[in-house]
Amino acid sequence: MTDRRFGFQLLSTDGTARRGQITTPHGEAQTPLFMPVATQATVKGLTFDEVRCLGAETVLSNAYHLYLRPGVERVRDAGGLHRFMGWGGPILTDSGGYQAFSMGTLRRVNDDGIVFRSHIDGSEHRFTPESAIINQHGIGADIIMCFDQCVFSAGDPAAVREAMERTHRWAQACYDTHARSGQSGRQALFGIVQGGTVPELRRQSAQYITGIPFDGYAIGGLAVGETKAEMHDVTGLVCEGLPTDRPRYLMGVGSPEDLVNSVALGVDMFDCVLPTRVARNGALFTPTGRVSIANRRFAEQDAPLDDTCDCYACGNYTAAYLRHLFKAGEMLGPRLASIHNLRFILRLMSDMRSAIAERRFAAFRANFLDTYQPTDEGRRQAQKHRWIEERGA
Repeated sequence: MTDRRFGFQLLSTDGTARRGQITTPHGEAQTPLFMPVATQATVKGLTFDEVRCLGAETVLSNAYHLYLRPGVERVRDAGGLHRFMGWGGPILTDSGGYQAFSMGTLRRVNDDGIVFRSHIDGSEHRFTPESAIINQHGIGADIIMCFDQCVFSAGDPAAVREAMERTHRWAQACYDTHARSGQSGRQALFGIVQGGTVPELRRQSAQYITGIPFDGYAIGGLAVGETKAEMHDVTGLVCEGLPTDRPRYLMGVGSPEDLVNSVALGVDMFDCVLPTRVARNGALFTPTGRVSIANRRFAEQDAPLDDTCDCYACGNYTAAYLRHLFKAGEMLGPRLASIHNLRFILRLMSDMRSAIAERRFAAFRANFLDTYQPTDEGRRQAQKHRWIEERGA
């Protein structure tokens, strides 16, 4: 680690799409960027050398999970998260607000914070805005997130407003705790805009949160049940209210078409478990859309899954072999699929950076969306609503 402080430089624009650079004590990262998710200090099934070779410059870990296991003190005593997990580049940690949302009946929320039961052993714990920041100080990430309350974005407007106002109070408490700690500059703190899919609430939230001088600003509470059109409308509305000299982070979004559309709206940073999660289930990205390697048409494809892809899987194995690995239950199958999907996403981000710098992003976006077939919207919505109902959210 060097003495560099956190900073953001906007290098070029093309319409509302932005090309920039983030500087942290652990190195630089080019935007727009995608952060592979290392929830528990690992990107499932991959080494960090592999993640780095795929083109990742920044990864995301989760303070909630690390707090429960192995514990903040253990990570701190090991020299911080970078040394503990062997990743030398920038790290962002989420505070745990989304995890509390996803736990449903296992948590209770009030103005002071969230009381929850561990998904590991059922023990009871309490997060407050102050403790969430202190935990992330101990973990030692380069970018840390405010503690917020996430709710079903298209739910009861009164509940959405209540969660937004609570998020605002917590944001100020997070900022004050961080400012008193002496970590400002070494660890950047991002505020989070909430407000569901209600335009007026989103405007209010953006105005309030940007009134606090955070190092960056995130758009939270999306990709939790709303339609794609609603997600894009909210993203565009919020980006219009965010300062141009700070990075903008759309949390939890990772479908290829959403990345392209959100970059067009002015977003700089993304994370999502989607690329590796669907990979472990045999779903792989291609230039024309997502495919299932279990499909019979791949059984005799003695050629790469995607002959335009430069990943290790496509460079060394056939689609027929990948299908065989999944059918045989071999762990190499999910590993190769994860390598392929992450490379697809990270190469997409690189291509968008080049298109913005060369002022041809509109043409790039049009060509990508004309070619790439998204997952069926109705099926996606049904799956998300089942997930929400199971958690009582």
